[in-house]
Amino acid sequence: MANYKFSVFVIAIIFVFFSAIFRYSQAKSLPLAAAQIKLQKQVQNGEPFVGFNIGTDVSNILSATDLVSFLQIQKITQVRLYDADPDILKALAKTKIRVIISVPNNQILAIGSSNTTAASWIDRNVVAYYPETLITAIAVGDELLTTVPSSAPLLMPAIESLYSALVAANLHTQIKISTPHAASVILDPFPPSQSFFNQSWSSVMLPLLQFLSKTGSPLMMNLYPYYVFMQNKGVVPLDNSLFKPLTPSKEMVDPNTLLHYTNVLDAMIDAAYFSMKNLNITDVVVLVTETGWPSKGDSKEPYATIDNADTYNSNLIKHVLDRSGTPFHPEVTSSVYIYELFNEDLRSPPVSEANWGLFYGNSTPVYLLHVYGSGTFLANDTTNQTYCIAMDGVDSRILQAALDWACGPGTANCSEIQPGEDCYQPNNVKNHASYAFDSYYQKEGKAPGSCDFKGVAMITTTDPSHGSCIFPGR
Repeated sequence: MANYKFSVFVIAIIFVFFSAIFRYSQAKSLPLAAAQIKLQKQVQNGEPFVGFNIGTDVSNILSATDLVSFLQIQKITQVRLYDADPDILKALAKTKIRVIISVPNNQILAIGSSNTTAASWIDRNVVAYYPETLITAIAVGDELLTTVPSSAPLLMPAIESLYSALVAANLHTQIKISTPHAASVILDPFPPSQSFFNQSWSSVMLPLLQFLSKTGSPLMMNLYPYYVFMQNKGVVPLDNSLFKPLTPSKEMVDPNTLLHYTNVLDAMIDAAYFSMKNLNITDVVVLVTETGWPSKGDSKEPYATIDNADTYNSNLIKHVLDRSGTPFHPEVTSSVYIYELFNEDLRSPPVSEANWGLFYGNSTPVYLLHVYGSGTFLANDTTNQTYCIAMDGVDSRILQAALDWACGPGTANCSEIQPGEDCYQPNNVKNHASYAFDSYYQKEGKAPGSCDFKGVAMITTTDPSHGSCIFPGR
């Protein structure tokens, strides 16, 4: 969880930045190895997805029933719990929401020491709910190697005992078992091609990876570009951390592979792939079990802002749903779980620890994600009252073209933005485009993709109506 993150991703060598001499397409043209094809087959459930971690250090937390209703309103279909809360698992029954449950670190000792205890845990937390509740995986501990190293010798015994219990229940093909790692288990993370796992954990990592390969389970990694940036300010540009468009001179280039990296997260994921490759494991998929950006911090955390959190998470969602893959594995896009759904206001300082959530505990949004083009997914609106408006900073000529399409071929009702009508003022292309976009969006039933207009529109929960001008969404 978030308080583990200050130990993550200690950069051993400096990111190398220089102008792109070789085109990225040249690097991508390298033939896919057979291992990459095997890796592609390991990707489960088809499309990559964005899920959410649900922490419970929240005052006035929603009841389990209200939580599940909220997830359904937000069209969230993948969640991760840090335990196996029985009330939540019951409330998730007969929904289409898939859930990763967890064995807390303080239970590893008992489970790793007793097959009977492991079997009892599976009976109590899995068999009792599955298949009515769609449990997809079990996360055994969380960053155990780096936070509770004394328990490391019992990690594999715990995983193997739980797996044996799943086999006995005939659930081992439906439910995967793995353990989330902090990024700091990987040394020399850039360039990715030189990365390797900390050899202090070789006695655990190699058997674990062999187990994951054998069972078709993912390598779970908690990856935070925020901490990479904070620990390397002046070396790692903010834009690289936030998925912002880059000029070729700002791309990170791996000098060994000539692969170009346009964002930090892809480099971190590929560092995991290369680290596995160095141990001759080439068919295990990386699942990002935690990533995110805090929206508020103290004086020592000036980059923990709403704007940066919005930018990171919005661009992350687009990156995953675009199925962009990584430079090393363009054929495989890792699914991610955003840390986190709710601000955990009961967490200890620093300030950022309580401010990773997209929503407050009462389910109102901390900030509005710019997830235009993704339909109703994460509209951040508990009443599903959403509008489609023009984005800020868009060239007026591009907006005018989108406006013309909406009012013409798009058949939006644009009568209210004609001269003398209620929404004519202010008489500028951004105001008129917003009205036309919302008219089209509402006419299309808020369908996925109906608020895009080639990337110049966005979904908002703030009513853009003003004075006597009432937008269609109201």
